[in-house]
Amino acid sequence: MPVEQSAGQITLNHPKGASAEILLYGATVKSWKAADKQHPVPFERLFVSSKAFLDGSKPVRGGIPVVFPCFGAPTHPDHSRLSQHGFARSEVWKWDGLVMDNEAGVSVRLTLEPTSKITAVYSKPFHLTYVVTLAEHQLSTDLHVKNASTSDILEFQALFHNYIRVPSSNDVLIHPLQNLRYFDKTDPAHQGFKTETRAGVDVKESTDSVYEDAPQNYQVTWPGGGVKLRSVNLKDVVVWNPQKEIGSKIGDMENGGWERYVCLEPGFVRGFENVEPGKTWIGQQVLSVIHEERGMNL
Repeated sequence: MPVEQSAGQITLNHPKGASAEILLYGATVKSWKAADKQHPVPFERLFVSSKAFLDGSKPVRGGIPVVFPCFGAPTHPDHSRLSQHGFARSEVWKWDGLVMDNEAGVSVRLTLEPTSKITAVYSKPFHLTYVVTLAEHQLSTDLHVKNASTSDILEFQALFHNYIRVPSSNDVLIHPLQNLRYFDKTDPAHQGFKTETRAGVDVKESTDSVYEDAPQNYQVTWPGGGVKLRSVNLKDVVVWNPQKEIGSKIGDMENGGWERYVCLEPGFVRGFENVEPGKTWIGQQVLSVIHEERGMNL
C-alpha cells in the first residue's frame, strides 16, 4: 500500500523502497528514508532525538516541524500570546486525502483550521494545507496559507525546521551562503548583520544564523554524500546546531545528538509575509539525495 494510516501517523511508501512517516500532531515528518548510488538500501535521512516526545505533549525534537505563524519568540502584535515558533507544530492536523499515487511518487494532504484552543491565543482566520510528496530520491513539503478573512491582511512567518541526519556534524559543509548578510543569534553583543565570508559554512561551533534573501538552493554535504534543498517563496534560511555547550542543556535532546544532525531551515522569517483577504500563499521545499562524493574543495 502506498499510504498506510495508523493511530496518529501516516506512512508513505514508494515502489522503489523510499518511505516517509508523518505525525498528525504538528504535521511533523518524523522519518524519510531514501537510497543513493552508494547505498542501495534506503536509510534514514532525518534526525529525531531518542528523547523526543512523540505522544503529542510537546513539539517533536527532530524531523521536519512546521513553524507558523511566528519564528522564534513572537514580535508581531497579532502573535503576542503565542509561544515560540507558533502553534502549527503543536496542533493535531486533519487527514485530507491522497493527492497523487503513481510511479513518480505518492502525495498526501493535511489541513489545519482555527480551533477553540488556537482562537484563545490567535484571532486571525486562516486555513492551512500541508502537502507532503515522496519520490524515489526526493521529499517535498508544501505549506499553503489561506487568509480566510474577508477584510484584513494576514501577516505571518513560516519555516520548515529540517533536522537533517548527518554522519558527523563536524564534517558538514553548507553552501552557497558566501557573501550573504546574516544575523548571528549566538553573538548577542554584535549589533546588526554580519556578512558570510566562508565558501562552505560549518557547524563545528554552536551555530544559530539567519541568512537574509538567500538563494533558495543549497547543499548540505559530508564525505560520501549529502542532501540538496531547493525552496520557493522562502527567502531566508536558518543554519542551526547547538553543539555540546548548549545542546547538552536541551531536555529532550539525546546525549551527543548534536553530533548527528544539522538544521537547514528555509523560511520567511525576516519581516512578515502579507496575504490579502481570500488569497493563498504557498511555500515549498524539495529535499533531494546527493549521490556523489563532495564535489567542492571548500
